[in-house]
Amino acid sequence: MKSNSETGHAKNVANFEDLISFCTGYGPNYDPSKNAFKLVALNAQFSDAQISISKVTIAKNAFDIATGNRQTAFEPLRKLSTKIINALSATDALETVVKDAKTINRKLQGSRASKTNTTNTQTNTTEESAKTISTSQQSYDRLMDSFDKLINLVSAEPLYAPNEAELKTANLSTTLAQLQTLNTEVIAKYTVYSNARIDRDNLLYAPNTGLLDTAFDVKKYVKSIFGASSPQYKQVSSLKFSRT
Repeated sequence: MKSNSETGHAKNVANFEDLISFCTGYGPNYDPSKNAFKLVALNAQFSDAQISISKVTIAKNAFDIATGNRQTAFEPLRKLSTKIINALSATDALETVVKDAKTINRKLQGSRASKTNTTNTQTNTTEESAKTISTSQQSYDRLMDSFDKLINLVSAEPLYAPNEAELKTANLSTTLAQLQTLNTEVIAKYTVYSNARIDRDNLLYAPNTGLLDTAFDVKKYVKSIFGASSPQYKQVSSLKFSRT
């Protein structure tokens, strides 16, 4: 992917539609020998590009919803972990057990899940975005790992028997399972989103066969048949297609 924004991709596709319209308006004068430049092929390429843009939008929306659901679910985790430590500390459990629990809790308090910026239209490149997602994912993985260790520790302590429902080990395990499910959903949605972007970028920017290279070649063809100073060439040359 070369364009720095989702709107940049859509603008390229919109301008390609304008290019087709101009070429159609030239009537029989527009008669390229190369099949890829004929109107039927151009319209098919435009349709494929439109579909790819739509698929990215749908996949991104699903990914945004999944990340939002996960973030909301993880927000109470640190407070819950602190409550677990307080409940354990209020028992006659060995000091070493309490100390181990507090060590795990410090990791939980310090492992802040990164917020992934998926709503800003000025997105990073695919590689940069993937790195950001990966960093965020690692943060959530660490949170779940530490919470799992804390559950295992208090579950092994016979004196840990709180009356509060949310602190009971069975409910803590249920909470962890829910967090894991939401996390898995984010991973699945990101895979769909990432693949949709790869497909779109291939359709738009692949060398020689992509929409942009086709547009540049069609402009050259119009220039060749009407001339560089012709109003027809001025029409198509005014359409901007950007890789950056």
